[in-house]
Amino acid sequence: MADQEFRTFEEFWPFYVKEHRKKSTRVLHFIGTTGAMACVAGAILTRKRSLLALAPIVGYGPAWISHFFIEGNKPATFKHPLWSLRGDLVMWWKMVRREMDAEVERVLAEEAASDGASDTTGHVSIQGEAVN
Repeated sequence: MADQEFRTFEEFWPFYVKEHRKKSTRVLHFIGTTGAMACVAGAILTRKRSLLALAPIVGYGPAWISHFFIEGNKPATFKHPLWSLRGDLVMWWKMVRREMDAEVERVLAEEAASDGASDTTGHVSIQGEAVN
C-alpha cells in the first residue's frame, strides 16, 4: 500500500493512521508538530526568519526518528508531502481533543473487517480456526 496513489485526503487518511499505529510514534509527532508551530509563531512575533528555517527540523526530526526506530516504516512525507503535512495537523488536533487513539482503533478495525471480508480461500474463520 505504500506505493498506492491517493486521489483525495479521505483516501489517504486511513493509510496515514496505519503508519502511526504506535502511540509513542504519535507522541513524538505531537511534540515535533507543536515545536514547529512554536517556531513559526516565534518567527512571526519576533520577525526572526531563522526560526522559520528551524521549523521543519524541529517538526520532522522527532517524527522521522519515530518512523525509523519505533514504527519501522518510512515517513509518508517522502511520497505524499502535502497530504502528510495535513495528516500531521489533523492528528495533532485529534490528539489535543484526545480522539486520536479511538481513530487508530477505528481505522485498524475497518482494516481487519475488510481483510476478513476479502478472504478468497473459501474458508470461514470462527474464533481463529478455519472451517470449510
